[in-house]
Amino acid sequence: RLSLACEISVVVARNDQDQIACFPPAENRHRNGILDVSIVPARVSPAMAEQARAMAARLARGLDYVGVMAVEFFVLADGSLVFNEMAPRPHNSGHYTLDACVSDQFQQQVRALCGLPPADTRLLTPVVMVNLLGDAWRPQPAWDRLLAHPGVQLHLYGKAEARPGRKMGHYNCLAPTVDEALALAMRTRTELGIADT
Repeated sequence: RLSLACEISVVVARNDQDQIACFPPAENRHRNGILDVSIVPARVSPAMAEQARAMAARLARGLDYVGVMAVEFFVLADGSLVFNEMAPRPHNSGHYTLDACVSDQFQQQVRALCGLPPADTRLLTPVVMVNLLGDAWRPQPAWDRLLAHPGVQLHLYGKAEARPGRKMGHYNCLAPTVDEALALAMRTRTELGIADT
């Protein structure tokens, strides 16, 4: 049995010329087996963040994978890193890249599949991504309250029917520090009536 401290994930992009770029690791929290929030930068040591990026790149290279892939790791209580699973596509835990990085995971997917070099993956600001599930549609989310916060960027997926557990969208909370971004995420979740993790 593993003693878990947290889970982190790395979105990696690789083209057919073996050019690779990784986004900064996200620290992921789940609720009922579904990703709830991603905290970036992950609250792990710089050495562990670099190890996760190196392991994700090594996996993509070893599989001769072309495109974007998310690689999830368990961080154990003893400070070690263990591979959990991978998703061979742009991933929910990489949605923070839409607002917080120089490029995003969808741009990287296009670049990789077209044989173009990866774009810059630098993090421009701390961010917390909050998933919006169908459970929050009771009866209509308070978008005006959410968007009253200047640091919030809302992304809705245009799905016609909201069901419990269905991903309907997400929003990114941007702030000068990761603690401020997390506080904004928790405050806005409360305003929307989303249960705490």
